[in-house]
Amino acid sequence: MDWNTLISDKRLGLEQYHDPQPHTRSDFQRDYDRLIFSSPFRRLQNKTQVFPLPGSIFVHNRLTHSLEVSSVGRSMANEVTNILIDRHGYDFRTAKLKDMADIVATACLAHDLGNPPFGHNGEKTISSFFTEGAGLALKPMLTERQWCDFAHFEGNANSFRLLTHQFEGRRKGGYAMTYSALASVVKYPFPSTRAGEKGKFGYFETEEEIYLKVAEELGIPEIEQGRHARHPFVFLMEAADDICYQIMDIEDAHKLKILSTAEVKDLFLNFFGEKEQTHMIDSMKRLDDPNEQVGYMRSKVIGALVGGCSKEFTDHEDEILAGDYHGALTANIPGRLSEAYAECSETAWTKIYSAPEVVDIELAGNRIITYLMENLVGAVVAPEKAYSKLLLEKVPHQYDVKSESLNSRLQGVVDHVSAMTDVYALDLFRTLNGHTLPAV
Repeated sequence: MDWNTLISDKRLGLEQYHDPQPHTRSDFQRDYDRLIFSSPFRRLQNKTQVFPLPGSIFVHNRLTHSLEVSSVGRSMANEVTNILIDRHGYDFRTAKLKDMADIVATACLAHDLGNPPFGHNGEKTISSFFTEGAGLALKPMLTERQWCDFAHFEGNANSFRLLTHQFEGRRKGGYAMTYSALASVVKYPFPSTRAGEKGKFGYFETEEEIYLKVAEELGIPEIEQGRHARHPFVFLMEAADDICYQIMDIEDAHKLKILSTAEVKDLFLNFFGEKEQTHMIDSMKRLDDPNEQVGYMRSKVIGALVGGCSKEFTDHEDEILAGDYHGALTANIPGRLSEAYAECSETAWTKIYSAPEVVDIELAGNRIITYLMENLVGAVVAPEKAYSKLLLEKVPHQYDVKSESLNSRLQGVVDHVSAMTDVYALDLFRTLNGHTLPAV
């Protein structure tokens, strides 16, 4: 792959209007602004990240998480850009690298757009509906590829669909993002038939043609049958996400008293050598508030991980451009950073993600999403029934739940459910159960 080709401001659906002339805002800055003002991005403010949406103590939702990931991604991209330009010199071949920060920041904003409500378990709940629940009966009615798309439902693939699909009444090209921004969102550049045990894939059958078009335009090679290389910026987006959810989940757990101040200090100080630890401990003596101490350490840890991941990326530039680099940057950074990050990850799995408040939201979310899927899928399978007709009137017209194709109708249901906020899903659940009525 070649940097000059990988960075393209051509817009999906607006190719014939492509204008290479410079403007006050670059097309990559326009991408970023377009997402900031979009409805799917605003909806993230009412979607659970890990912990239940805040009461008296503020913890992260998917919106604040995405903004922080974007900030970290921009910092990392700026660091990488400076190193690469120093290495290769600044000329027409490397001038486009200056756009890296805007592209990565945009991809970071978009990385969670397709995730359903109620945290990470929402994806599994939708896929389980088809593999373990009432949706299993639909398998004979679908092709193998269509079935795999539903059985392995993946938020990343759904983000790519949300950005690119021409929903009912919308323009061709979806949000008409630049090719480089779209490619930088796709963490798993292969279809659902190659999802494997982890169930990860990058695009639904309905968007495969779009992905292949983007990959060809940017010179992203097919490294084996049905599997493309990642766009290099994906590694930076993924690293920013890894850093934020791992480190910020620990800070949130401290605020909620799931982890003690002493536990968090031990975890965060392990990222540093003895000299730096001594300096940090002295600095924290000026802070009486334990939350401020943790916030100070968190900022230092993120800075260290940004530096480590940037170095890992630039040290392996040739492998990344060849499509030969494997694993996440956070998994491959050497030495102390890697060991400390692994310890944070272990703590998160054993103490945070199994905490009662996290399990409770996952249990409730599972019940709500499953109930909505049962009812909405039942309605599109048997649309002639009186109840189905009433229920389908509740679905926004942009979702094609009245298509002649069963696959399109099912995809419309998944589009609708995955777009819901936690509050909307709960309200609809209560309405369908007759537990709430409009004011008379």
